[in-house]
Amino acid sequence: MRGVEEVNVHLCWGNFLETHNIEGVSLSGYDLLVGCLNLAIGLLSFKGTLSGDYLQIQNFNDLTLSRKTQSEDPGFGSGLCNLNFKLDDCIWFQLHQKWYYYELHSPPLGCSGVSFPTVSLTKMNLPSTLFPSIDLTYIEDKYSSLSTQTLFNALSTLKANKDSSISSSNYTEKKIWIPTNPRGAERLPPGIVTSESDLYLRRLWGQPSEDLTIIPKYLVTFTVGYNQKDNIDAAVKKFSENFTIVLFHYDGRTTEWDEFEWSKRAIHVSVPKQAKWWYAKRFLHPNIVAPYEYIFMWDEDLGVENFDAEEYVKLVRKHGLEISQPGLDAKSAGLTWAMTRKRNSSEVHKDTVERPGWCTDPHLPPCAAFVEIMATVFSRDAWRCVWHMIQNDLVHGWGLDFSLRKCVEPPHEKIGVVDAQWIVHKSVPSLGNQGKAEGGRAPWEGVRERCRKEWTMFQDRLTKAEKAYYGALGINPYNETGH
Repeated sequence: MRGVEEVNVHLCWGNFLETHNIEGVSLSGYDLLVGCLNLAIGLLSFKGTLSGDYLQIQNFNDLTLSRKTQSEDPGFGSGLCNLNFKLDDCIWFQLHQKWYYYELHSPPLGCSGVSFPTVSLTKMNLPSTLFPSIDLTYIEDKYSSLSTQTLFNALSTLKANKDSSISSSNYTEKKIWIPTNPRGAERLPPGIVTSESDLYLRRLWGQPSEDLTIIPKYLVTFTVGYNQKDNIDAAVKKFSENFTIVLFHYDGRTTEWDEFEWSKRAIHVSVPKQAKWWYAKRFLHPNIVAPYEYIFMWDEDLGVENFDAEEYVKLVRKHGLEISQPGLDAKSAGLTWAMTRKRNSSEVHKDTVERPGWCTDPHLPPCAAFVEIMATVFSRDAWRCVWHMIQNDLVHGWGLDFSLRKCVEPPHEKIGVVDAQWIVHKSVPSLGNQGKAEGGRAPWEGVRERCRKEWTMFQDRLTKAEKAYYGALGINPYNETGH
C-alpha cells in the first residue's frame, strides 16, 4: 500500500466538516485520534462516518476526548461511529503511522479546498486566500509512538510559540462566524449583538444610563385623526407614566397635537390614509416592542370614563389573559357580539351564549376565545405570534378577531373580556372619511367594502395555509372538535 502522496482538504462550517480523498490510503483499520477544537460558537461534538477513502464528521456538540481504534470498535471501518473530543485548538488524526492535526481558530466563510503534496515540514501554513483560519501540521513518523497526552502537550507548546510570534506588523484579524446569532449578524461576536430594541425616548447628551427616570412597562397605541383630539386627550390621561404612548396619524397632522403636554413624551408616526394594522405591521415588530409586558392597540373613538389602565393590567394578570379587551357598555354603538358586552356580575368573562347557530362549538368564536379588534390588549408573547399573522396587504384587520385564538393555548382560557374596567364604543367613522368617493358612493362606503373583502381574503389564506400544512403531514384535522 502506498504512502500518503496527496491530501485534499475541504472544510465546510455549519453542520459539516469533511476531510477528503487521502490518495492511496484506506482509513479502515487505522488508528484515529480526534483532538480538540476552540471556536467562538462554543461546545461542540460530532459523529463521524468512515467509508472508503474519506472521513466525514458531522453534528458537532460534545466535549470529551476519546481514542477509537478498530480493535475498540469492530464496526469502525465501515459504519457510523461516535467520536468525542475536548475543546481546545485542533483536530488530530493518524494515518499510515503519521500524525496530522488541523488547527482551527474560527470557522471559515463558506467551503474551501486545497491540495498539496506530502512534505517533510513540521508546519505548513495554507494560503490565506484559501483557508484564512487553518494551519496543518504534519508530525513525522518518529512521533507516531508518542502517547496521547504527550502529543497534546506538544500541540500546546506549538500553539504557544505560534501565538507569541505574532507581531503587529503581520497580524491578521481572526474571522468570526456564529451560526446561532440572528440572521445577518453571524460575523459579530455575541456580546455585541442587540437583537431587540424599544421605543424609549432618549436624550442627545449626558450618560445613556441616566436617560430614563422611569422605564415604561407597557405600550399603548392610538390610530388618530386630529378631529378626535379631545377624545384622545381624555383617553391618554387614563394611562400612567408606565406606558409609552404612540400616535399613528392617518391625516398627516402632527404638530397641532403639541397643545397637549403629554404629546411631548409621545411618539408620533405620520403616514396619510393608512389603517391601524398597516401601522402595526410596520412599526410594532415584536423585537421592537419586546420590553413591554402588554401592548394596547386602540381605536380613536372609545369613551374611557370608567376605565383605568393600571387596574386593567392587574385584572388581566390575575385572570391569566393573554389577549383581552375592556367590556363594552350597553350605550356603545354597533354592539354586534354578545361576547364583548360588559357584564355587571363579574371581573372578567371568557365565554358567552350567542344567537342560535352562531357557534359550532362553545369553546370557539364568537362564543369563546374571541375579542374584537377595536380595543385589543396583547401580552408580549401573544403579540409576537399575532404580528406574524397580520398580512401586509390586508390593512383593516377584519377577520383577525376570529383567528387570534391561534396564538394562545388554550384559547378559551387565555382570551377574555374585562368587565370591571369598561369602555364605550362611539363608532365615529372618521377613518372611513379618508376613503375615496367613487361611482356616486360616499368615501366610507368604499372603505367598508374593502373591509369585508379583506375578511374573506384573510380567511381563505389561513384555510389554505392550514390545509397545506396538514396535507404535507398526511392528516385531516378538520373533522376533530375544537380545531
